[in-house]
Amino acid sequence: MKVLVTGAAGFIGFHVSQYLLGRGDEVVGLDNLNDYYAVSLKEARLAVLAEHPQAANFRFVKLDLADTEGMAQLFATERFERVVNLAAQAGVRYSIENPRAYIDSNIVGFLNVLEGCRHNGVQHLVYASSSSVYGANETLPFSVHDNVDHPLSLYAASKKSNELMAHTYSHLYRLPTTGLRFFTVYGPWGRPDMALFLFTKAILAGEPIDVFNYGKHRRDFTYIDDIVEGVVRTLDRVAESNPDWSGIHPDPATSQAPWRVFNIGNQHPVELLTYIGCIEQELGKTAQMNLLPLQPGDVPDTASDVEALCDWVDYRPDTSVEEGVRRFIAWYRGHYA
Repeated sequence: MKVLVTGAAGFIGFHVSQYLLGRGDEVVGLDNLNDYYAVSLKEARLAVLAEHPQAANFRFVKLDLADTEGMAQLFATERFERVVNLAAQAGVRYSIENPRAYIDSNIVGFLNVLEGCRHNGVQHLVYASSSSVYGANETLPFSVHDNVDHPLSLYAASKKSNELMAHTYSHLYRLPTTGLRFFTVYGPWGRPDMALFLFTKAILAGEPIDVFNYGKHRRDFTYIDDIVEGVVRTLDRVAESNPDWSGIHPDPATSQAPWRVFNIGNQHPVELLTYIGCIEQELGKTAQMNLLPLQPGDVPDTASDVEALCDWVDYRPDTSVEEGVRRFIAWYRGHYA
């Protein structure tokens, strides 16, 4: 297939692009290479893609999702069969400091993706949502059949908006769309603003780490290889309408339109202090911790119910936190040697 992967220089987009190239797809990777974190890491990921054995099937386009004219031209020229939209302004905390970046990228940019798909015969759009949409929901594990109308950050609100926008296009134009709510993705080539990267860097340097909620909150840490497997399996199964859907008792995860939403996580939440313990063990060093209260916009716990995705595409995450942390630290030491 010919696939557009947006955010191809980002953490998940890079790994998805590698996987698709490895199985023989033609990939056009889009990214604006913004400076939310070190551009050098994004460029290093692109360099790996450029050296892939199937690199002849990869082309990089530097473009911002919010560039309406540029996006329209790209879609019209390339005629993609399928699209994986992973480009977004990420980060719960940054959305409090710089809210406009989230509207430009996550709302305007996503609209441009939807319009490109609508007007150019795209067979299936898979896009990144987030576990953050569960917001004030306290029922664990989080289920796609739960109500998610109380976000706690603008980032979460923008991701919920993406799901609603996608549903509108699925309903009006019969565009098949599938949203995936990611749960704390980690692994090699990960983002420098994420806990594993920050903690590893600081512990190796003998510097203290900030541990929010006094380390007591739990996260459904999901290893990148498990995420990629789920993304690609979802891409391959085009979203379908639910013939049993009822407007009297509506299921939030399906529709009469070809629209689906799934959780994609590990199903085994880990307390943050346990996660830090795995890092300490692998590094052979003890962390100095600044124990701090929960930050604004954060939720105490996340836990994913992924049964719907298991039923849909036989998704089976199987990487333990211990193994995932080990692989990340091996990459980190090699990359920053």
